[in-house]
Amino acid sequence: MQVFVTGASGWVGQKVVAELLDHGHTVLGLARNDAAADKIARAGARVHRGELTDPASLRRGAAQADGVIHCAFIHDFTRFAENCEIERRALEAIGDELSGSSRPLLVTSGTGLLSSPTGVVDERSRALGPNPRIATEQLVDTLAERGLHTSAIRLPPTTHGAGGDHGFTPRLIALARATGVAAYIGGGDNVWAAVHRVDAAKVYRLALEKSAVGARYHAVAESGIAMRELAAAIGRGLGVPVMSKAPGAEAAAHFGGFTAFASMGCRTSSQWTREQLGWQPDRPTLIDDLEHADYFAT
Repeated sequence: MQVFVTGASGWVGQKVVAELLDHGHTVLGLARNDAAADKIARAGARVHRGELTDPASLRRGAAQADGVIHCAFIHDFTRFAENCEIERRALEAIGDELSGSSRPLLVTSGTGLLSSPTGVVDERSRALGPNPRIATEQLVDTLAERGLHTSAIRLPPTTHGAGGDHGFTPRLIALARATGVAAYIGGGDNVWAAVHRVDAAKVYRLALEKSAVGARYHAVAESGIAMRELAAAIGRGLGVPVMSKAPGAEAAAHFGGFTAFASMGCRTSSQWTREQLGWQPDRPTLIDDLEHADYFAT
């Protein structure tokens, strides 16, 4: 298949491109600048110039493809709601181009949007609440109702791998380095699901080849890592003390704008994804990655 990939030069997108090429697909990668174009070309993919804020460029890319994988997002959290609306319009444009065909569209979402009264979320769970990113998941269903072959890949809070500064775990490392303390909130029992980005890329490729309309797939290798365990690994890596911060003012003073993320948690199942796609993650766990990779290099 010829696959149009947005975010092709990004943290996860780079590995998605490599996975597709390794399995005989060709890739057209969206590039918003020369640096992104260079990464995409060096990976062996074709370059398509454009960006999320230019719907016409997205339609032109989708027009050349047998399928689309959407990995891009503008990671400026000071304009989060605006960037979610940009993403919604971008997906609408791609959907318009794919309308009337069976060409698949895979949309990236996150397990962090989910909650469950049982404490465990799975692929049947649906995102609810005020978070503006939820509109992306809802659009998957809207497009499916219009006859498009859409599905979503949900990534966990930490999609890790050596050499990266992307995602929540590097934020915790930077905070521990700045404050001299690797902290968690309360008893540190809240958990983050995790996956290595190479394993995540396999889910995208398998879902492209096998996806069901309207399905959600969980690229989750570890269902839940306790925050106190993650803080302990960061403390070992940096050689700083590990301590609890009381919920409320003490936690907010330490974590600042990251407090909500540091306190969130939900155990996440990927059993259905593994059964449907035949996916078996085999890359290092998050804690093993922290022990042996270069997260703490300065």
